[in-house]
Amino acid sequence: MEGITGQIMKSEILRTLRNAGDSFVSGQTLCEKAGVTRQAVWKNIAQLKTNGFIIESVPNKGYKLISSPDVLYPDDIKSRLTDGSICKKIESLEVTDSTNIRAKQLAEFGEEEGTLIIAEQQTAGKGRRGRQWESEPGTGIYMSLVLRPVINPVHVPGITLVTALAVVKAIKETCGANALIKWPNDIVLGGKKICGILAEMSSEMNFVNYVVTGIGINANNSQFPKEIEETATSLYLQTGKKTDRAQLAACIINYFGRYYSKFKESKDLMPFIDEYTSLLANKDREVKIFYGMEEDSEKTETGMARGINKDGALIVDTKNGTEYIMSGEVSVRGLYGYV
Repeated sequence: MEGITGQIMKSEILRTLRNAGDSFVSGQTLCEKAGVTRQAVWKNIAQLKTNGFIIESVPNKGYKLISSPDVLYPDDIKSRLTDGSICKKIESLEVTDSTNIRAKQLAEFGEEEGTLIIAEQQTAGKGRRGRQWESEPGTGIYMSLVLRPVINPVHVPGITLVTALAVVKAIKETCGANALIKWPNDIVLGGKKICGILAEMSSEMNFVNYVVTGIGINANNSQFPKEIEETATSLYLQTGKKTDRAQLAACIINYFGRYYSKFKESKDLMPFIDEYTSLLANKDREVKIFYGMEEDSEKTETGMARGINKDGALIVDTKNGTEYIMSGEVSVRGLYGYV
C-alpha cells in the first residue's frame, strides 16, 4: 500500500488536473496546490504515468490529464472525493479473500473510521447468511469501509439501508441508470441484482466497537455463470456503457458520508423512509417471505410490500394483518421471480 502522504500528493495533482478539464495547468500551480516542490510534482507525475495515467506535458504550458486507467488506484479515487469526506485513507489490493475480512482485521487493530479497503478481485466474497462467491478480476467494485458510530447496536442494521441509498444515488449520477433497492441489502437493475451490501459489527451490550459496511458491484461484467445469469446482471449489460469504476466508487463514498452523518444524528431511519420507499423494487407488489434458510425454509408467508418503518423493517400486508419484517434470518423475494 502506498504511503498516505504520497496518496495525498498524487490525489491533489489529479484533482487539479481533472478540474482543469481541457486546459493545461502550470507546474507552479501544481506545486502550490499540492504544497510540494517542482521536483516532487515531476516525480509524482512520472509515477502516475507509470501507473497508466496519460498526462500531456508541454513546456511553458504545463500539464493536462488526457485519460485515467481502468484501475482502482487510491490516489485516483481520493482525487474525486468531496472536501471533508468520511474516507480518510485507502488501502488498494489486487486480490483479497474479502474486503470485509481485511477491514475487520484493521478495525480490530484500532484503524480509524473512514478507512476504505478496495480490491480488484475477491476470492471469498461474503454475503448474507455466509454465502460466498468469487469475483471476476478488474470488472467490479469490491470495497469495505471502517465505521465507528456512537449508536446503540440495535440501530446498526440501518447502516445497510442508508448504504443502499448511497449506491442507488451514485449509480444514477455516474451511469444515468435508475437502480432500485431489493430490501434489505441488494441493488437491482432490469429486475436483476447488480450489487450486494453487507454490514458487520463488533459490539458489546450497549456499545459499538466498529462496523464494516461492504459493497460489491457488478460494474463491467460482460457475462455470468449459468447458475446465476437469471438473477445477476451488471451496469455494462444494462446500459451498454463501461463504467468509470473509480468515479462510481468515489461517488458512493461521497453520498454515503452525507447519509451516514444524518443517520448518526437521527439514530433511526425516520428521515429516509420516503426516499427509501420510493426506491423499493417490491413496493406495492406481492412478495414471499422465507423464515430461516430460503432453500429449506419450512415457514413462508406472502403479502404486499408497502415500505419500511423507522427501524428499517419491511412493512408487509398479509392475510393475517400488517407484518413488520426485520432482516436477519429472513429472505424476501418476488412471488414470481427474484424481484
